[in-house]
Amino acid sequence: MTRHTVGIIYPDHAAEDDYAFAAGLLGVEFPVAHIYGTDLHAVPELLDLGSPGKLAGGAAHLATAKPDALVWACTSGSFVYGPDGARRQVEQLSAAAGAVPTSSTSFAFVQALRVLRTTRVAVAASYPQDVSALFVEFLAAAGVDAVSFTGAGIETAAQVGTLTSGEVLDLAAAADHPDAQALVVPDTAMHTLRFLRELEKHVGKPVLTANQVTVWEGLRLAGVKVVRPELGTLFEEEIDHGAR
Repeated sequence: MTRHTVGIIYPDHAAEDDYAFAAGLLGVEFPVAHIYGTDLHAVPELLDLGSPGKLAGGAAHLATAKPDALVWACTSGSFVYGPDGARRQVEQLSAAAGAVPTSSTSFAFVQALRVLRTTRVAVAASYPQDVSALFVEFLAAAGVDAVSFTGAGIETAAQVGTLTSGEVLDLAAAADHPDAQALVVPDTAMHTLRFLRELEKHVGKPVLTANQVTVWEGLRLAGVKVVRPELGTLFEEEIDHGAR
Protein backbone atom coordinates (compact mmCIF):
# COMPACT_ATOMS: atom_id res chain seq x y z
CA MET A 1 0.00 0.00 0.00
CA THR A 2 1.38 3.38 -1.03
CA ARG A 3 1.89 5.85 1.80
CA HIS A 4 1.52 9.41 0.56
CA THR A 5 3.67 12.31 1.66
CA VAL A 6 2.68 15.96 1.91
CA GLY A 7 5.59 18.28 2.58
CA ILE A 8 4.98 21.20 4.92
CA ILE A 9 7.14 24.33 4.92
CA TYR A 10 6.55 25.93 8.31
CA PRO A 11 7.83 29.21 9.76
CA ASP A 12 9.83 29.00 12.98
CA HIS A 13 8.18 26.94 15.78
CA ALA A 14 4.70 27.24 17.29
CA ALA A 15 2.05 24.63 16.42
CA GLU A 16 3.88 22.29 14.06
CA ASP A 17 2.90 19.34 16.25
CA ASP A 18 -0.57 19.66 14.67
CA TYR A 19 0.98 18.02 11.59
CA ALA A 20 2.34 15.08 13.58
CA PHE A 21 -1.16 14.66 14.99
CA ALA A 22 -2.62 14.72 11.46
CA ALA A 23 -0.08 12.15 10.28
CA GLY A 24 -1.08 9.72 13.03
CA LEU A 25 -4.77 10.25 12.36
CA LEU A 26 -4.71 10.10 8.56
CA GLY A 27 -1.91 7.65 7.78
CA VAL A 28 -0.17 10.23 5.58
CA GLU A 29 3.34 11.53 6.11
CA PHE A 30 3.59 15.26 6.83
CA PRO A 31 7.32 16.02 7.09
CA VAL A 32 7.92 19.58 8.26
CA ALA A 33 10.75 21.79 7.04
CA HIS A 34 11.26 24.89 9.17
CA ILE A 35 12.33 28.22 7.77
CA TYR A 36 13.36 31.05 10.04
CA GLY A 37 12.91 34.77 10.36
CA THR A 38 11.44 37.23 12.79
CA ASP A 39 8.08 35.81 13.84
CA LEU A 40 6.57 39.27 14.24
CA HIS A 41 3.10 39.75 12.73
CA ALA A 42 4.15 42.81 10.74
CA VAL A 43 4.16 43.33 6.97
CA PRO A 44 7.93 43.78 6.32
CA GLU A 45 8.82 40.75 8.41
CA LEU A 46 6.12 38.64 6.75
CA LEU A 47 7.28 39.62 3.27
CA ASP A 48 10.80 38.51 4.21
CA LEU A 49 9.53 35.26 5.70
CA GLY A 50 7.73 34.31 2.48
CA SER A 51 10.55 35.34 0.16
CA PRO A 52 11.54 33.00 -2.70
CA GLY A 53 14.95 32.16 -1.30
CA LYS A 54 13.64 31.08 2.08
CA LEU A 55 10.86 28.97 0.59
CA ALA A 56 13.26 27.35 -1.88
CA GLY A 57 15.42 26.38 1.09
CA GLY A 58 12.43 24.70 2.68
CA ALA A 59 11.69 22.82 -0.53
CA ALA A 60 15.30 21.64 -0.74
CA HIS A 61 15.11 20.33 2.82
CA LEU A 62 12.05 18.26 1.88
CA ALA A 63 13.45 16.90 -1.39
CA THR A 64 14.63 13.62 0.14
CA ALA A 65 11.07 12.93 1.37
CA LYS A 66 9.87 12.98 -2.26
CA PRO A 67 6.57 14.70 -1.40
CA ASP A 68 3.48 14.14 -3.53
CA ALA A 69 2.47 17.71 -2.73
CA LEU A 70 3.91 20.71 -0.94
CA VAL A 71 2.22 23.46 1.10
CA TRP A 72 3.65 26.71 2.42
CA ALA A 73 2.02 26.60 5.84
CA CYS A 74 1.92 30.28 6.67
CA THR A 75 -1.26 32.22 6.02
CA SER A 76 0.12 35.67 6.76
CA GLY A 77 3.35 34.93 4.90
CA SER A 78 1.31 34.35 1.75
CA PHE A 79 -1.72 36.70 1.80
CA VAL A 80 0.54 39.64 2.67
CA TYR A 81 1.73 39.46 -0.95
CA GLY A 82 -1.81 39.95 -2.28
CA PRO A 83 -3.56 37.47 -4.62
CA ASP A 84 -1.21 37.92 -7.58
CA GLY A 85 1.94 37.94 -5.49
CA ALA A 86 0.79 34.90 -3.52
CA ARG A 87 0.13 33.09 -6.79
CA ARG A 88 3.63 33.87 -8.03
CA GLN A 89 4.98 32.72 -4.67
CA VAL A 90 3.34 29.31 -5.12
CA GLU A 91 4.50 29.01 -8.73
CA GLN A 92 8.09 29.82 -7.79
CA LEU A 93 7.99 27.35 -4.91
CA SER A 94 6.64 24.62 -7.18
CA ALA A 95 9.43 25.27 -9.67
CA ALA A 96 12.03 25.13 -6.90
CA ALA A 97 10.56 21.80 -5.77
CA GLY A 98 10.74 20.27 -9.25
CA ALA A 99 7.13 20.94 -10.31
CA VAL A 100 5.60 19.24 -7.26
CA PRO A 101 1.93 20.32 -6.88
CA THR A 102 2.15 23.26 -4.51
CA SER A 103 -0.12 25.63 -2.61
CA SER A 104 -0.18 27.85 0.46
CA THR A 105 -2.48 28.13 3.44
CA SER A 106 -4.08 31.29 2.05
CA PHE A 107 -5.14 29.51 -1.13
CA ALA A 108 -6.15 26.49 0.95
CA PHE A 109 -8.73 28.68 2.67
CA VAL A 110 -10.06 29.91 -0.66
CA GLN A 111 -10.32 26.39 -2.06
CA ALA A 112 -11.97 25.01 1.09
CA LEU A 113 -14.55 27.81 1.15
CA ARG A 114 -15.30 27.16 -2.51
CA VAL A 115 -15.86 23.45 -1.86
CA LEU A 116 -18.15 24.27 1.07
CA ARG A 117 -19.99 26.82 -1.12
CA THR A 118 -19.40 29.47 1.50
CA THR A 119 -19.25 33.15 0.58
CA ARG A 120 -19.88 34.88 3.94
CA VAL A 121 -17.51 34.33 6.84
CA ALA A 122 -16.49 35.73 10.19
CA VAL A 123 -12.72 35.96 10.69
CA ALA A 124 -11.12 35.28 14.07
CA ALA A 125 -7.56 36.42 13.44
CA SER A 126 -4.79 36.47 16.00
CA TYR A 127 -2.89 39.17 14.09
CA PRO A 128 -2.86 42.92 14.63
CA GLN A 129 -5.70 44.73 12.88
CA ASP A 130 -3.72 45.94 9.86
CA VAL A 131 -2.47 42.43 9.02
CA SER A 132 -5.92 40.95 9.62
CA ALA A 133 -7.37 43.46 7.14
CA LEU A 134 -5.00 42.18 4.44
CA PHE A 135 -6.43 38.68 4.91
CA VAL A 136 -9.95 40.07 4.55
CA GLU A 137 -8.87 41.74 1.29
CA PHE A 138 -7.39 38.45 0.06
CA LEU A 139 -10.70 36.67 0.71
CA ALA A 140 -12.65 39.46 -0.96
CA ALA A 141 -10.60 39.07 -4.13
CA ALA A 142 -11.76 35.43 -4.20
CA GLY A 143 -15.41 36.41 -3.79
CA VAL A 144 -15.65 35.75 -0.05
CA ASP A 145 -17.18 38.47 2.13
CA ALA A 146 -15.93 38.83 5.70
CA VAL A 147 -19.09 40.06 7.43
CA SER A 148 -16.97 40.64 10.53
CA PHE A 149 -13.36 40.27 11.50
CA THR A 150 -11.38 40.52 14.69
CA GLY A 151 -7.67 41.12 14.96
CA ALA A 152 -6.60 39.97 18.41
CA GLY A 153 -3.39 41.98 18.21
CA ILE A 154 -1.01 39.18 19.20
CA GLU A 155 2.39 40.32 18.02
CA THR A 156 4.29 37.07 17.49
CA ALA A 157 3.61 33.54 16.29
CA ALA A 158 5.34 32.14 19.38
CA GLN A 159 2.74 33.83 21.57
CA VAL A 160 -0.09 32.42 19.47
CA GLY A 161 1.35 28.93 19.87
CA THR A 162 0.87 29.13 23.63
CA LEU A 163 -2.90 29.76 23.47
CA THR A 164 -4.92 27.08 25.24
CA SER A 165 -7.95 25.41 23.67
CA GLY A 166 -10.15 27.46 25.98
CA GLU A 167 -8.56 30.69 24.82
CA VAL A 168 -9.02 29.68 21.19
CA LEU A 169 -12.67 28.85 21.85
CA ASP A 170 -13.16 32.27 23.44
CA LEU A 171 -11.46 34.00 20.51
CA ALA A 172 -13.67 32.13 18.06
CA ALA A 173 -16.90 32.90 19.89
CA ALA A 174 -16.03 36.58 20.23
CA ALA A 175 -15.38 36.90 16.50
CA ASP A 176 -18.45 35.05 15.24
CA HIS A 177 -21.32 36.83 13.52
CA PRO A 178 -24.90 35.59 12.93
CA ASP A 179 -24.69 36.37 9.20
CA ALA A 180 -21.55 34.27 8.71
CA GLN A 181 -21.94 30.84 7.13
CA ALA A 182 -18.61 29.74 8.61
CA LEU A 183 -15.91 30.96 10.95
CA VAL A 184 -12.34 31.28 9.67
CA VAL A 185 -9.32 31.14 11.99
CA PRO A 186 -6.27 31.95 9.86
CA ASP A 187 -3.04 31.47 11.88
CA THR A 188 -0.95 28.28 11.46
CA ALA A 189 0.78 29.17 14.75
CA MET A 190 -2.45 28.30 16.56
CA HIS A 191 -3.16 24.74 17.75
CA THR A 192 -6.61 23.63 16.56
CA LEU A 193 -6.60 20.12 15.08
CA ARG A 194 -7.29 18.28 18.33
CA PHE A 195 -10.51 20.16 19.13
CA LEU A 196 -12.09 21.14 15.82
CA ARG A 197 -15.41 19.50 16.59
CA GLU A 198 -15.50 21.33 19.90
CA LEU A 199 -14.84 24.57 18.05
CA GLU A 200 -17.70 23.93 15.64
CA LYS A 201 -20.07 23.00 18.45
CA HIS A 202 -19.02 26.11 20.34
CA VAL A 203 -19.99 28.50 17.52
CA GLY A 204 -22.71 26.35 15.94
CA LYS A 205 -21.34 26.39 12.39
CA PRO A 206 -18.44 25.10 10.26
CA VAL A 207 -15.02 26.30 11.35
CA LEU A 208 -11.98 26.44 9.08
CA THR A 209 -8.59 26.75 10.75
CA ALA A 210 -5.19 27.28 9.21
CA ASN A 211 -3.58 23.93 10.01
CA GLN A 212 -6.81 22.11 9.13
CA VAL A 213 -7.08 23.63 5.64
CA THR A 214 -3.34 23.21 5.08
CA VAL A 215 -3.62 19.47 5.71
CA TRP A 216 -6.76 19.28 3.55
CA GLU A 217 -5.16 21.18 0.68
CA GLY A 218 -2.09 18.96 0.75
CA LEU A 219 -4.28 15.86 0.58
CA ARG A 220 -6.27 17.37 -2.27
CA LEU A 221 -3.16 18.13 -4.27
CA ALA A 222 -1.76 14.67 -3.58
CA GLY A 223 -5.01 13.06 -4.75
CA VAL A 224 -5.72 11.47 -1.37
CA LYS A 225 -9.37 10.94 -0.49
CA VAL A 226 -10.16 10.83 3.19
CA VAL A 227 -13.16 11.23 5.48
CA ARG A 228 -12.36 12.26 9.06
CA PRO A 229 -15.29 14.10 10.68
CA GLU A 230 -13.26 14.68 13.83
CA LEU A 231 -11.32 17.23 11.75
CA GLY A 232 -14.47 19.25 11.13
CA THR A 233 -17.11 19.78 8.49
CA LEU A 234 -14.45 20.12 5.80
CA PHE A 235 -13.53 16.45 6.33
CA GLU A 236 -17.06 15.05 6.47
CA GLU A 237 -17.17 14.08 2.79
CA GLU A 238 -14.61 12.98 0.24
CA ILE A 239 -12.95 16.02 -1.24
CA ASP A 240 -13.38 17.03 -4.87
CA HIS A 241 -10.06 16.82 -6.65
CA GLY A 242 -11.34 18.47 -9.82
CA ALA A 243 -9.68 21.90 -9.61
CA ARG A 244 -6.15 22.57 -8.51
